Amino acid sequence: MKKTAICILSVIIIGLTAFCLLNGGGEHQEYLRIHIRANSNSEYDQSVKLKVRDKIVDYLTPALSECKTKSAAETFIKQNLESIEGVADKVLKNNGYKYTSTARLLNEKFPTRVYKELTLSEGYYDALIVYLGDGEGDNWWCVVYPPLCFTEGANYIYRSKILDIIDEFTKKSVKERT
Repeated sequence: MKKTAICILSVIIIGLTAFCLLNGGGEHQEYLRIHIRANSNSEYDQSVKLKVRDKIVDYLTPALSECKTKSAAETFIKQNLESIEGVADKVLKNNGYKYTSTARLLNEKFPTRVYKELTLSEGYYDALIVYLGDGEGDNWWCVVYPPLCFTEGANYIYRSKILDIIDEFTKKSVKERT
């Protein structure tokens, strides 16, 4: 009985997910992206962009990995825009840069992007945009919810929501029988 219920629940969840993705049912609404725009394309500005990226991802990942919804991730980011700018500004200052950063939560167009086994199609996505100085240089982008950005050597553990639901259902089922 337990295995049957788990299988049915899994099929329903997978079916609904596939239906939504195949029918354009909010694919873009499920992701919160990050876009870090360098001041310019000079080697000097591009090198600090990557240092800022590492520190911002280090700052965001622990908190965002705990968010259970995109809305919760957006709320965290909105409440911490000044802190995100502070992280970026500290890196800029420590590396001798005179300009500062600006962080905004916006809806912007992104090209198709492949992250390992996940492909995000071209379209408009909500995103944390971090401008370094004038923000006119080449960019770096990734996905912060669900968290797909990793820095080298990071050791974060991510949970599958589907497996969490199945585990919770299984635990309830076991408790009911005892």
